[in-house]
Amino acid sequence: MTQIFEVHAQNPQPRLISQSVALIRNGGLIVYPTDSGYALGCHIGDKKALDRIRKIRKLDKAHNFTLVCRDLSELAIYARVDNTSFRLLKNHTPGPYTFILRATPEVPNRLQHPKKKTIGIRVPDNAIALSLLESLGEPIMSTSLILPEQDMTLAEPEEILDALKGQVDLIINGGFVSDQPTTVVDMMEGYPKIIRHGAGEPEAFE
Repeated sequence: MTQIFEVHAQNPQPRLISQSVALIRNGGLIVYPTDSGYALGCHIGDKKALDRIRKIRKLDKAHNFTLVCRDLSELAIYARVDNTSFRLLKNHTPGPYTFILRATPEVPNRLQHPKKKTIGIRVPDNAIALSLLESLGEPIMSTSLILPEQDMTLAEPEEILDALKGQVDLIINGGFVSDQPTTVVDMMEGYPKIIRHGAGEPEAFE
């Protein structure tokens, strides 16, 4: 059964946020809004929920998953960030960008790229997402809600319900959001390299 919470986009209701976080902690798979489309999210340590995400999106083992963090201090727990990278991240967070960085031992192996040992990291500019992260007290393991054979993220809650009813535990309806996925920036070579053009200002990294 898929629950639907109607959450205010600018002033999320604390009761609904608390219920959403309880569901995440209990192994639930949720859909929630970000500043670049809706995302699938689950607890960082939950293998079963991660497997459900892989099935929905038909992802291979080389996919770079993302930890959505509430701020840069949390980000530094899960990724190795040198001074150059930190300055760049500071200038572009919160925002619709995912940065590929080397993972720390705090990141479960199943979330890391199997060969490169990297992890995607981002800080969203969305009130609902940030409220969830603040209440949870740790990152949400996430991936953009891009269905197989599609290039854009799902942006309409009704469309999401039609596509995923019965496959996720909760859909947080925060209204229409951008259907542009994040711009993905690889920082592994010591300088920014765009590997997916998306929302925001990709040209800032070129």
